[in-house]
Amino acid sequence: MSKSVYFAIVVALGGFVFGFDASVISGVVGFVTNEFKLSDWQQGFVVSSPTLGALFGTLFAGFFADMFGRKKVIIVIAFLYLVSAIFSALSVSYTMLVTARIIGGIAFASLVVAPIYIAEIAPSKIRGKMISINQLNIVIGLSFAYFANYYLLQLSGSPAAWVSALGIEDNVWRWMLGLEVVPAFIFFALLFTIPESPRWLALNNREAQAKNVLLLLNGNNPGDSSMSSEQADSFIAEIKADRKQASRGATDSVLNLLKSLFSKKMRFVLLVGLVVAVCQQATGVNAIYFYAPSIFEQSGVGQNAAFSQAIWVGVINVVFTIVAMLLIDKLGRKPLMLIGLAGVFISMSIASYGFHNASYQLTETSIQSIESQEHRSKLMPILGQTFSNDVSFKNATIELLGEDDAREHQSSLIEAAVTMNSLIVLIGILGFVASFAVSLGPVMWVLLAEILPNRLRGIGIACIGAVNSAVSFSVQLLFPWELANFGTAITFLIYGLLAIIGFVLIYKMLPETKGRSLEEIEDVFGVRESQ
Repeated sequence: MSKSVYFAIVVALGGFVFGFDASVISGVVGFVTNEFKLSDWQQGFVVSSPTLGALFGTLFAGFFADMFGRKKVIIVIAFLYLVSAIFSALSVSYTMLVTARIIGGIAFASLVVAPIYIAEIAPSKIRGKMISINQLNIVIGLSFAYFANYYLLQLSGSPAAWVSALGIEDNVWRWMLGLEVVPAFIFFALLFTIPESPRWLALNNREAQAKNVLLLLNGNNPGDSSMSSEQADSFIAEIKADRKQASRGATDSVLNLLKSLFSKKMRFVLLVGLVVAVCQQATGVNAIYFYAPSIFEQSGVGQNAAFSQAIWVGVINVVFTIVAMLLIDKLGRKPLMLIGLAGVFISMSIASYGFHNASYQLTETSIQSIESQEHRSKLMPILGQTFSNDVSFKNATIELLGEDDAREHQSSLIEAAVTMNSLIVLIGILGFVASFAVSLGPVMWVLLAEILPNRLRGIGIACIGAVNSAVSFSVQLLFPWELANFGTAITFLIYGLLAIIGFVLIYKMLPETKGRSLEEIEDVFGVRESQ
């Protein structure tokens, strides 16, 4: 394994921790909703609060990465993940849980800094594939969280004495959240084995260190002369020549950088980046990832089956992210984006169709599956009544049982009443995951790391990442409210329609960047500074 690949893998471990942190809440949200008696908005905020932290983290991460170096910022990020995991698991109130998750959300800035670091150490021929290692680790983290949630849920029902002694039986959601401590600590420890980015070192007048790192990355070892000392010097000179007054290094003020970023010259690059960033989140990916068991419960399969089906979300995610890594430097960025957006539209339409054709009716037979005799008695007024959509059925149960009881037993109520083809919904959701994983997931971060010029890469990805986080926060926060007021079918249809809009914009605006050096891409967009 080459040094550059090893360093990319270490930095991309932050993607694994992010993926785990982000999706573990999918198994937790039902338990904490009942334990802390959360409303729809509070439930949405528990899920989305890390993204609120990410909004601030990503906004400043690029600037700090430019000022203090990529490596130092990533180490701080790893420490924040550790703190968040510990305090999330120990939360005794809604406020404490949200606060701990916001701290973890600040660490989501790893999504901004990791692609910058990897892009700056990767050979141009495999840069897309190497940056995609981060996305692969994200989806592996997502998958691991689904597996862990399902395993712990099954374990919580075990009669084994040690399960009760460890508190898994009564506090399974705390174990789900606390398990993150393990990968977060490994990530934190391994970061001390990587070097600083050679491009950052060169732009901050530390040429000797930059040269040493370049030789290390390019196999300048006994018997291997893939980069000579003269070639390293030439490469450093090219990096420094990419901007005016390179000797200023990190002394560029935020105001100057922002002025350059929002200049007329950068307008098209910034617009392309924003379109890609909004498309990635507006099509509903984090609603699917972070509410996966809840979504499957809406199809009437029950809690255990919903958790097991969520595992398929993780498996499909990993498989198609690997497909994207194999294709991104061959097929290109733009074709993958268009294929993915078309797939998102088709998949969301299938899921919407599945829910649209559902009906809900409690019969004398099905109502017996509801354990509480008191609840069965209260539900008698709607026995035999058919509801054409999930919203009207849920509202009827809330009216009869009260909001807290109806929410706590929603899964069993839907399971008892719904008539639908749950396989259609499963196919639609898994199709969406495959479409996203092969396109929007990995390609966005590759593009952002490529299209922004060296001098503005840090602050540019930070600003675009902040918009990405803001859209993600809105999607996650609104999802429970949308389900309660619009219903599942309309909510998914909205995501599909947004994918079509994204398809048209990407088709018209995005140029291809595969196989070009970062400096050549600047020429394509016409943003390279005069030398």
